[in-house]
Amino acid sequence: MSMSHYYLLGRSGLRVSPLSLGTMTFGKEGPLGGIWGSTEDVARTLFNRYLDAGGNSVDTADLYTHGTSETLLGKFMEERGDRDRIVLTTKYTYNSTRPGDPNAGGNSRKNMMRAVEASLRRLRTDYIDLYLLHTWDRITPAEEVVRTFDDLVRAGKIRYAGLSDVPSWYAARAQTWAEAHALTPLINLQLQYSLVERSLEHEFSPLAQTLGMGITAWSPLGMGLLSGKYRPSEGGAQGDGRLISAVGGQQLGLFTERNWRIVTVLEQVAKELGKDMSQVALNWVATQPGVGSVILGASNPSQLDGNLAALDFSIPAGLRRQLDEASAPPVPFPHSMFSNPYQLDLHGKAAVGDKPAGYTSPVFTGTAARVG
Repeated sequence: MSMSHYYLLGRSGLRVSPLSLGTMTFGKEGPLGGIWGSTEDVARTLFNRYLDAGGNSVDTADLYTHGTSETLLGKFMEERGDRDRIVLTTKYTYNSTRPGDPNAGGNSRKNMMRAVEASLRRLRTDYIDLYLLHTWDRITPAEEVVRTFDDLVRAGKIRYAGLSDVPSWYAARAQTWAEAHALTPLINLQLQYSLVERSLEHEFSPLAQTLGMGITAWSPLGMGLLSGKYRPSEGGAQGDGRLISAVGGQQLGLFTERNWRIVTVLEQVAKELGKDMSQVALNWVATQPGVGSVILGASNPSQLDGNLAALDFSIPAGLRRQLDEASAPPVPFPHSMFSNPYQLDLHGKAAVGDKPAGYTSPVFTGTAARVG
């Protein structure tokens, strides 16, 4: 893997870098911006350095730093003059600009139409490459969301559509509705994924691969826990990162016995490979099944440079097995019933295995085909 190779995102022709630039840190507005936001000059440096390294996938949202992230990106893209090279992703759902207006938040058709126009103005562009529902609002039917995405594609305001942070059943409903009614298919699921957060593997990974949605992983360093800055202590943790001083890793549920075991094994593997812990953690996510791109959340140039180097090596099978075993999540029902003993009973005790090596299915269902 390297930044000079690109992946098809889902069952589409859109090519994205294996590492994407997350811009939640662009700007200092809002509570999160005040904690880890970057100034305009630092944000510009991060943006240019990522693109100069060969990256093409940039992720933002209208929520990030109260719209400042989009505003800065619009300015930076205009300065460089290479908008068409960039695969620009933004998201809508949250009401961050019009408090008190119930229709300025959520996933309704009305709010999506309002939000996309506002994002286009801030981004100084006439189209968005990938437009995502940011978070499930527990109200709006999937059919309404899919139909509105389709209308925006037909109007030329967005090129592709996808979902972020939704239940697996909602994603399946939306995609099958789009397929059944010949509407714009969804090509992306943006979800949290890391060695300390592997919940998506039981439902989302096979869903994405079967229904043609590439996964883009956010928080691949487990909110920073896997960065190498933190160690367990009697008080819960010690270190010099924001999980100690500002955000509160204890309140976020990160400082657990299980997670500290993962950190310990990650440190051992990183030492054996001669790499930073963060690089090994990023590499592990980037090479997981169904993952099309990993979203980096750097706040300074040196951090970004280190993250971009996460593709420069491979994790040997034995060391990868150590990471897998240390971070293995509990198997929920009904997946606990799909183990080999049950499968043998299902198939009349006849062995049913995978297809032999070299067999190629005539139906493309992959989500991370390499091109370039």
